[in-house]
Amino acid sequence: MVNNPYQKGSDDVFENAGGVAPTSAAASQGSSSRRPSLKARAIGYLSRREHSRQELARKLAPHANPDNPNELEELLNELEKGNWLSNERFAQSLVNRRAPGKGTAAVMHELRQHGLNPGQLASIQQELANTELERAKAVWEKKFGVPPASAKDKAKQIRFMASRGFSASVLGKILGDLNDF
Repeated sequence: MVNNPYQKGSDDVFENAGGVAPTSAAASQGSSSRRPSLKARAIGYLSRREHSRQELARKLAPHANPDNPNELEELLNELEKGNWLSNERFAQSLVNRRAPGKGTAAVMHELRQHGLNPGQLASIQQELANTELERAKAVWEKKFGVPPASAKDKAKQIRFMASRGFSASVLGKILGDLNDF
C-alpha cells in the first residue's frame, strides 16, 4: 500500500516531517528539478524565430551547467549539424523583417551586432544597396507623401530618413538637391 500524505490516517508522513504537512514551498522544491533542459530551451527559442549562434549562446548561457563549460558549445554545434540553427537563415529572416522600413546602414548594423561573418555580410549589403532607393521611397511616401514646403520641413524629413539608416545619396535622390533652401 502506498502512503499518500494527503489522505486521512497517514500519520507516519506527518511524524517524519515533524508534524507539519507539506507546504507549497516544499512541493515547489521538487518541481525545480523539472526545469527544461538546455536543449529544450534552445529548441523553444528557435521555434519562435531564427536566432544567430551568438544570440542563442547569450540567451542560454545563464542556464548552462557551470560544472560542464563545454555543454553549451557542444549543444550549439549539435543544433547547427541538425540544421536547427543557421546563421544564414537568421540573416535572411532579419533582412526580411527589417529591410522594408530601414536603410542599408541600419540593417547592416543590426546584423553585425549578431556576430555574423563579414563574408556573408558583404553579399547581403550588396542586395540591400540595390533596393535601398525603392525602400526609401516607400518609407518617405508612407510618412510624408508631399515634398517639404520649407527648409525646416526638409531638415525634418532628412533627419527622419537618416535615423532609419538611409544614405545621404538616396535621400538626395528622393528629396532633390540637399542645397535647395
